[in-house]
Amino acid sequence: MVKSGYRAIAPDLVGFGKSDKPAEMSDYSYQKHVSWMTGLIKSLDLKNMTLVCQDWGGLIGLRIAAENEERFKRICISNTGLPAGKGKPSEAFLAWREYSQKSPDFNIGEIVNRACVNKLVPEVIAAYDAPFPDDSYKAGARIFPTLVPISPDDPAVPADLKAWEVFSRWQKLFLTAFSASDPITKGGDAYFQKTIPGAKGMKHTTIMNAGHFVQEDKGGEWAQIIVEFIREN
Repeated sequence: MVKSGYRAIAPDLVGFGKSDKPAEMSDYSYQKHVSWMTGLIKSLDLKNMTLVCQDWGGLIGLRIAAENEERFKRICISNTGLPAGKGKPSEAFLAWREYSQKSPDFNIGEIVNRACVNKLVPEVIAAYDAPFPDDSYKAGARIFPTLVPISPDDPAVPADLKAWEVFSRWQKLFLTAFSASDPITKGGDAYFQKTIPGAKGMKHTTIMNAGHFVQEDKGGEWAQIIVEFIREN
C-alpha cells in the first residue's frame, strides 16, 4: 500500500500484537473493542478513509464505519461478517468457538497456520507466538470467539442491527474479496453484495487458494485488489 502511494494504518487490537493485554477475559467485550478503535481513529482525526478489514477487523470496523459515516470513503472486506444474532453459525465456527474455550493448549501461531491453505514457515509462526509468551497473555485471544453475537439476546445485537440499518442505505463503494477456501465465512460475501447499495456493480473477487487468513495465503494479491479499488474509485 505504501509503495503505491497510500498511507496505511494497521493498528493492533487490544490484547494482540504489541498492544496492552488485559489479563482477565472479563476485561474484553465487543463494545470495548469498538470503543478502543474508535478512540484511535478520532485521536488521529482520520478522514476520507478506505476501511480494509478481515475477520474481527470487520465486526469492529463495520460498526465503526456505520457509526462514523463521515470519516469513510469506501470499504473492502474479506472473510468477515457483521452478525446480529440471526441465522445459524457454520459448524466450523461452532467448533472453533468450543476449541477456544476447552483446549488446554492455545498456540496462536499454529492456530493461524492451520487456518491457511499454504503452510507458514517456522519463522512466521514464531512471530505470531512472540506476543504471547504464556497463557496469561492470551485472555483476549481466548475470549474473542465467544464475543461474536450469534444469539438474539447477545448484548451486541442492538448495535449491530443499527449498523445494518445504516448499511441498508450505504451508497459509498463497498467491495468484497473473500477467500475460496475459508470454511467459516465462505459464501458470506453474497449477503453483503445483495444488501448494500454501494456493492452493486462492483468488481467483487473470490481469491483462490486462500484460507481464512488471506493476508498470509494471498497477501500480495489482496493488496493489489485494494490498490486497484482505490485507484479506480
